[in-house]
Amino acid sequence: MEATREIYWNVGHGVVLPMYLLAIAAFAVLAWGFWQRLPVWRQGKPLDRLGRYDERVKRLIADIFSQQRVFRVRDGGLPHALFFWSFLVLFVGTMLVMLQADFFTPLMQVNLLSGEFYKGFSLALDLAGILAILMLAGLFIRRFVIQPKGLEIVCDDYIVLQLLFAILVTGFLIEGARMAATEVRQNPALALYSPGGLLAARLFMTAGPDTLSVVHKLLWWLHFVLVLGLFCAIPYTKLRHIFTTSANGFLVPLEPKGFIPTINLEDEQAEQFGAATVKDLTWKDIFDADACTACKRCQDRCPASATDKPLSPMKVVQQIGEVAVNTPEANLCQAVSQDVLWACTTCRACQDICPANIEHVNKILEMRRNLTLMEGAFPGDEVRTAIGNLEVNANPFGLAYAGRGDWTQGLDVRVMAEDPEVDLLYFVGCYASFDKRNQEIARNFVRICNAAGIRVGILGKEEKCCGEPPRKLGNEYLYQMMATENIELIKGYGVKRVVTTCPHCFNTLAKDYRDLGLDIPVEHYATFIAGLLADNRLKLTAAPFDCTYHDSCYLGRYMDIIEQPRGIIRQAGGHITEMDNSGYDSFCCGAGGGRILAEEKIGSRINVARVNMAHDTGAPLLVSNCPFCLTMFEDGIKTGGVEGEIRVRDLAEILAERIRA
Repeated sequence: MEATREIYWNVGHGVVLPMYLLAIAAFAVLAWGFWQRLPVWRQGKPLDRLGRYDERVKRLIADIFSQQRVFRVRDGGLPHALFFWSFLVLFVGTMLVMLQADFFTPLMQVNLLSGEFYKGFSLALDLAGILAILMLAGLFIRRFVIQPKGLEIVCDDYIVLQLLFAILVTGFLIEGARMAATEVRQNPALALYSPGGLLAARLFMTAGPDTLSVVHKLLWWLHFVLVLGLFCAIPYTKLRHIFTTSANGFLVPLEPKGFIPTINLEDEQAEQFGAATVKDLTWKDIFDADACTACKRCQDRCPASATDKPLSPMKVVQQIGEVAVNTPEANLCQAVSQDVLWACTTCRACQDICPANIEHVNKILEMRRNLTLMEGAFPGDEVRTAIGNLEVNANPFGLAYAGRGDWTQGLDVRVMAEDPEVDLLYFVGCYASFDKRNQEIARNFVRICNAAGIRVGILGKEEKCCGEPPRKLGNEYLYQMMATENIELIKGYGVKRVVTTCPHCFNTLAKDYRDLGLDIPVEHYATFIAGLLADNRLKLTAAPFDCTYHDSCYLGRYMDIIEQPRGIIRQAGGHITEMDNSGYDSFCCGAGGGRILAEEKIGSRINVARVNMAHDTGAPLLVSNCPFCLTMFEDGIKTGGVEGEIRVRDLAEILAERIRA
């Protein structure tokens, strides 16, 4: 007996026309639902996300079918990815059945669903259906029984899970009723290729032919109605993420990570800077609210949320969506609250882990711009003082700018105003210029360069703060003022290469300054030294030591520099015991987003939390390569009460001790 089955068995081909008409109606409801969302999204400002079309399509396809962003977090992510792939197999199988019944058979008299192909087809669909039910059950248990902390349960969750479960179960029941009547006894060998259906068929083995016929028809129509209901529900429930999250794979920003649009402060027509209402955001910022699946990964990774501050990146995105729908003229900063907005460290952990490619950070920065530029708000008086110091002395400490190069005494380093013939310009930054502890980073970096025969120049008293802290706090005016002066100096001296020891300076000069006209190579000292070692221009005498390594957010997540610093540590003789939160999952030191200038007044201290993570590794040494991190960790060690048990050192200090002539 040939391995095949009759399509539309028992229900007859008379269902084809009403089936297609009802399907068209369901798709019309789906389309109408999304059409109603268009005016909500269009409230935002224009944003071009169609450029580099080919690259976007490739990312879209990769995101959807690989599910790599989804299962990066195994808890919840892996069962979701397996459910997606199994449901995809079922969808493809359904499309094949449709093509066979309505195209290949009537038009070409060809039966693809027969023989060995049908056996494989039947087995694949049954296994996919079984896997889908198991994964759906796992997701149900996780959400409603285990209930991970912070995972909110809403009405949508019940509707979506029950609807999907009902579709899968009725699918097997239909198959079971058909197999009980046509296959289990008549062709038992073929029935083995439908294990799910065979199991369901056991429920119907005692039923007579008439009963099976009625039950099968009822189940067939019930299943079909449930599928139609699924399509109709998509734009009105969390199921909309099937389209919106997928679309975000296409709409993902292709600029360098952490790109912030530069405001045209000379636009005399501009009446608003930053986001006061949803119309001041882009349409993509509003669209993101519909792409959010409320998986809370961003919230779980957020250092502010982890230390009991009111910020939840997930809730910020959701609140923007709620305001856009319900009260579009409302004050967005009030709806979200200033405490939430100022708590962000712009560490980008939320965006990095988000499976929906949502852009959390720039939404917060746009609202901060409104607070700072339009309302004159600050997160605290200490920040107001630091900003005043930056305006007067170009550093947050209020120290005389004339002393910016005093740390160079006794070192072979040139001031560009006196001798611009150098191999590289070392952009020192405020902390390495003025903070006594961080000055050691600068001195040791120069010593390393001298050992490699590299002539180092600095701007000295002409250097201004790179502008990153005020910019991340929303003060675009102060940032642009200092950035423009730095750029003019750098270009004026004909500099060919810039190296920084601060990841924040590095990110700002390498990315943000390009919008203002700086187009020369900028490098962080970790990769620069790695290059010197690779070229044998620098040699080290390895001396064993145990340590743990902290990935600066602005070096790791922003610049993808993860392995190079670790390679240098190993070359110096270091054995690294990794923290649980390392690499792209690194936990912030608490200094980003301009928070280096602010006191933590809500919740516990982020730097103490990170120091405790390092302390838990048992390593006696915490290695960093960021002046901000070094400052925060030394404070965290004292505040956290682990002095004498762990200490922090910069990578440059370790290397300078091991230079071999």
